[in-house]
Amino acid sequence: MANWKSTRIGKFLKEREGRYDPADSNIQSLKRLNKIDFSGEIHLSDKDSKTDMIIVEPGDLVISGINVSKGALAVYHGKEPVTATIHYSSYIFDKSQIEIEYFKRFVKSEAFVKALKEQVKGGIKTEIKPKHFLPLEIDLPDIEEQGIIVSFFQNIENEMKLLNENINQQQDYLKKLRQQILQEAIEGKLTADWRNKNPKLISGENHASKLLEKIKAEKARLIKEGKIKKEKPLAPITNNDKSFEIPDSWVWCCLGDICTKVTDGFHHTPRKFKEGAIYISATHIREQGIDWKNCLYISAKDHAELFKKAYPQKGEILITNRGAGCGTPAIIDINKEFSFQNAALIGFNQNLLKAKYIFNFILRMREIVMAEFVNGGLQPMLSNVVLKTIPFPLPPQAEQQAIVERIDKLMTMIDELEKQVTERKDYSERLMQSVLREVFENKPCERSMTAYK
Repeated sequence: MANWKSTRIGKFLKEREGRYDPADSNIQSLKRLNKIDFSGEIHLSDKDSKTDMIIVEPGDLVISGINVSKGALAVYHGKEPVTATIHYSSYIFDKSQIEIEYFKRFVKSEAFVKALKEQVKGGIKTEIKPKHFLPLEIDLPDIEEQGIIVSFFQNIENEMKLLNENINQQQDYLKKLRQQILQEAIEGKLTADWRNKNPKLISGENHASKLLEKIKAEKARLIKEGKIKKEKPLAPITNNDKSFEIPDSWVWCCLGDICTKVTDGFHHTPRKFKEGAIYISATHIREQGIDWKNCLYISAKDHAELFKKAYPQKGEILITNRGAGCGTPAIIDINKEFSFQNAALIGFNQNLLKAKYIFNFILRMREIVMAEFVNGGLQPMLSNVVLKTIPFPLPPQAEQQAIVERIDKLMTMIDELEKQVTERKDYSERLMQSVLREVFENKPCERSMTAYK
């Protein structure tokens, strides 16, 4: 610890001064620093900026004033100068006093955060500018010990990199396993043994074709009673529409064939209030369930306009039909009136069809539907017409329940495995914080650090 001395950051870093209007001809030909990610990699861009700029010369240390404590700093190794907005700052550093690889790790430590809180008003919530940064007093070892500490970190980081790669592989495998389970479910492979043991539940009057007849008869009755509108018949499923084989006791149909309604929500954005009728948007629709805790509220008048059109009921399924989460389904799990936007609603006879089976089908087909049927580019949109025409593998009624039970059991097992993997990832992150504390707060001597080389 004798080699550690209280040192002002400004002693080994010198700000590169100069501020430029973005229209200044002196910087027009230069690329712009777009961001520094938390791994310390610099990303450049040709995009213009309306914010005042600074110059970054080759060899400068560049620091993000907003995310420095997360590791957003790097040495610029390019051959030509670049610009950056004034949310960044650029420094010439004294190599005889500071090992930049040491400094990169120091700013991620609690010791740095503590120094900010003690010496800068607003702490890490403040955009850290040179006037805040350079006067900070930190405990700094000599340059030789800094090098030893860097070697220590590099050894630990290499081990953690291998660990995290393994964790990422496991997470990717579990994600693929979920998709494989859902695929085998909608192909009937997951319940092959069940069918062998229950032949009477899939044949005769229990065949899926008979179930489809009942569904169509129920829809005809509702049309006759004026409860739903008559629609143009959907085209029959052809062999080209069938993307996989299904059991003989199943039938292919269109998703719209089994639905009593396929509708959507608001086509305009209603005004929000602190209280009123419940209103949700696409951001509230998640496959784990609808986020009612963060729902919004609209006027009774606006609500009445939509509710009369869509009439969402418990057990029906909402599907995000616009934006990044397009195709994400959620089963309605409350018995309250609500309105919605940027989603489609599908209703069906819940005595004949299992909502969770339909949900799992949509969940599996989400990526395929997005790739083959959805329009919109950066703002994808899943239309009601597309939803209705998606080919749907219909199992017998009893088998739908068996499929759901099998999926739930397997997914619970995967949830537990994912929990274990997440705990390993959390442990990895806590371990690094523990290493940072050990080095920058306990300040081990050079001899003890050498043992880790």
